[in-house]
Amino acid sequence: MRDGEASRRRLLDAAAAEFAQHGIAGARVDRIAAASGVNKQQMYSWHGSKDGLFDAVFDDQLRHIVDAVPFDADDLPGYAVRLYDSYLREPELVRLTSWNRLERVPTGDVLRGHRHLAQPKLDAIAAAQAAGRVVADLRPDEVYSVVIALAGTWSPVSGTFTASAGDDEADHARRREALRLTVRRALLP
Repeated sequence: MRDGEASRRRLLDAAAAEFAQHGIAGARVDRIAAASGVNKQQMYSWHGSKDGLFDAVFDDQLRHIVDAVPFDADDLPGYAVRLYDSYLREPELVRLTSWNRLERVPTGDVLRGHRHLAQPKLDAIAAAQAAGRVVADLRPDEVYSVVIALAGTWSPVSGTFTASAGDDEADHARRREALRLTVRRALLP
């Protein structure tokens, strides 16, 4: 990896941690610069503003989750479990999505401008619905939203209980099975 690419990667990683912890308004460019080793002038040259940096971080995190969590419309229960596990390993995306919702997109599609990342999944759900493998009385985007919501039941932004990687494995196994069962009952014919 070239020096510039390594610096950009450090910047995105440091900014993801800062934004996930403090939100867009609470994030401090000085802390991001110190943590990444990238000076503020270079940061602004690459991203224009703190908001531009957040956009780059959010896009990077969304692309990462698309690549890191395999999607199979014929295995929505398994996908929910894989999302649960990804939230344990890397909770930043859930937090960043919540900050995006709170500070930028109070209503409607929180992935505005990033829909291209979800479209292949929506198309796969529609095909599974047409083949009778997924309930057809919900729109594909509603099916996808339900799966994501259920997978986030114990996420870092849960209103009831937040799981952590340090929880007992028996607790994780019980939650995974609850997800599988619930998604299967709700979305499979």
